[in-house]
Amino acid sequence: MTREDVRRTLIAYDVTDDRRRARLATALSKYGDRVQYSVFVVDAIPGQLIRLRAELRRIVDLSLDSLLFCDLGPVLSLVPRQFEFEGRDRPITDTDSFVV
Repeated sequence: MTREDVRRTLIAYDVTDDRRRARLATALSKYGDRVQYSVFVVDAIPGQLIRLRAELRRIVDLSLDSLLFCDLGPVLSLVPRQFEFEGRDRPITDTDSFVV
């Protein structure tokens, strides 16, 4: 596993129940950065993302809730300030950080 394997994924959710929504946010916080109330940015290798998706599926009720996963590509190909904010800026872990 190398830095070339790390991909950035934007994950958004729409969860109807407060308790499930809180559990989902807690789980996602272990993997990435919250950039909006229900939107996270996660830098992970494919195996980590598989584990994360499985963990999230155990939390949500797929008959009521939804999860959106957007693959933004390899972290090494990202340009500075690929995310632009209007209003309050949210910190996103820089691409030099890599957690295994």
